[in-house]
Amino acid sequence: MLTQFTRMDAIFYLENFKNAAGQIDKEQLAQKQLEVATGIYKENSVFLKLYKKSWTNALQDPLVAETRIFFSVWVSNHSIREQKLLYNIHAFKLRQLKGYSIESRKFAETFRGSFKGFEHKWENVSLKFGPQTLMEGWLKINMENFHDEILELANNFFEIEYLVDDTLAKFR
Repeated sequence: MLTQFTRMDAIFYLENFKNAAGQIDKEQLAQKQLEVATGIYKENSVFLKLYKKSWTNALQDPLVAETRIFFSVWVSNHSIREQKLLYNIHAFKLRQLKGYSIESRKFAETFRGSFKGFEHKWENVSLKFGPQTLMEGWLKINMENFHDEILELANNFFEIEYLVDDTLAKFR
């Protein structure tokens, strides 16, 4: 079980994640219709998420909706002890995404097939998960400037975010 961050740890990491979020290219966010959020999850991890409102059902908060897709970068006490900055793309309960007829496993397979051409650009990435985790990986944390690594991962996601839209289009 993960232990909770101390208040000082949480503030330190959250400030770094917010710093990285503030450096993300606003024009590119707007052009790609991506939103960014940072926060603390269950008192044991700090995150940055990139998502589109269209990747969840209307009138639901894309950060907490039951049905949603998002890219996340995060740290936890456990990952920090291992000196890892974690990242992934999650796809939750896509069968319930209105306007689509999605079988989660087929969606994941389709996305992963498209992602294969980009896999070499993502350090320590794996596609060997169930359908809720489309891909996941990690970078070794450089504690002096890990906000730069967060920003690098966000910029990498800009290059592949269209794969989510292309995959969704196949299930319309």
